[in-house]
Amino acid sequence: MFPVPIQKRPLINQISYKILIPISLIIWLIPLIGIMLTSIRGLGDISQGNLWGVPSEFLLFSNLKDVFTNTPMISYIINSFKITIPTMIGAVALSCMTGFALASYKFKANLFIFFTFIAGNFVPFQILMIPVRDLTFQMGLYDTVTGLVLFHVAFQTGFCTLFMRNFIKALPSELFEAARMDGTSEFNIFLKIVLPLTRPAIAALCVLIFTFIWNDFFWATVLIQGHHAMPITAGLKSLNGQWISAYHLLSAGSIMAAIPPVIMFFLMQKHFIAGLTLGASKG
Repeated sequence: MFPVPIQKRPLINQISYKILIPISLIIWLIPLIGIMLTSIRGLGDISQGNLWGVPSEFLLFSNLKDVFTNTPMISYIINSFKITIPTMIGAVALSCMTGFALASYKFKANLFIFFTFIAGNFVPFQILMIPVRDLTFQMGLYDTVTGLVLFHVAFQTGFCTLFMRNFIKALPSELFEAARMDGTSEFNIFLKIVLPLTRPAIAALCVLIFTFIWNDFFWATVLIQGHHAMPITAGLKSLNGQWISAYHLLSAGSIMAAIPPVIMFFLMQKHFIAGLTLGASKG
């Protein structure tokens, strides 16, 4: 039922494991290393094909200066926070309530509603592009931060509900029954018992949703056209010149775009790992 620890596997498996892990890590890091090397180069190095060699000059700060002075990068970053934070709060808040209801209450449509939330996660988002775009047009929400936030909240709530429902389902039901026998209202049970016990799961969801929404490019380009509401992932394309791609500026901007999710993860690392691993131990 449980995976066999690598230390107890045959010697050939242990050797293969020790060889494949570093190789996999290097393959995974190659694109990141390429972006970092490109961000410190000038356009001359890139034009001459010097992509992996020693840079002729160190221009990281110069490239970052160009990114912030020649494009509305600060506005893009602010827009990303305007989109990401409300989406994270909305999706997690809704999923806590729906997860508690689906995990605690028995009613006829319980399983159907739960499967509906699950089914929404398996719909390819590409086929939703035209219907969602038309819907935002009809509601007057196209090319607005509000429209993008509402869509993300609706789309991410299904995944969050699946996560929270399973987490709350694993909590001892005796806690809720004892609280009800003492006359505690359902709202207070949710507020004073469920929410404190689900803090690791909430932290894990916050990190995941923050990362998902911050890194979203597809819907940002589908539902946003103007620079007034464009997040940083879609705004990076403005760093390209009319006739030539400014890869050094794109790389520098990409590094700036990657910083907030990394900070978010390290701030919530302890709770994030606890939320993902709770209930995963044997016994």
